[in-house]
Amino acid sequence: MLCMLSMHSSLLIAHADARPMYLQLIEQVQQRIAVGDWPAGHELPSIRALAAETRVSVITIKRAYSELERAGLIVTRQGRGSFVAERAGLSLELRRQELDGQLAAAADLGRRLGLSADALAERMREVARAHEGPEAHREPPRSHEES
Repeated sequence: MLCMLSMHSSLLIAHADARPMYLQLIEQVQQRIAVGDWPAGHELPSIRALAAETRVSVITIKRAYSELERAGLIVTRQGRGSFVAERAGLSLELRRQELDGQLAAAADLGRRLGLSADALAERMREVARAHEGPEAHREPPRSHEES
């Protein structure tokens, strides 16, 4: 069963997903922050509202919020709620962490396929070139000193 929240939060909990529900919530909050959907200062749904809308226990939501707070991604203000932390570069940091996770998975798959680190790096360059836009093939503008 999939439960979607109101447009305020748009978090999804897949009750059939094998991953713990609190991890599903953590991953989705991280993703919202990483892509800029939830900027610094954005108010998260209250623990009780989120629990009611997702049909997940308050304890599960509280655990997710505690983990997010421990990681420095959100702050909770007594009586006011939970908010995305005011940290410079937070979105970029989360995108880099996501990239690192994807690269680690690619490296693992490469090892299982018998690729050396050099072969895997070359394959990554090939894939990157194949996905570059036309602007990537233009020469960079020359500075006045180069003319």
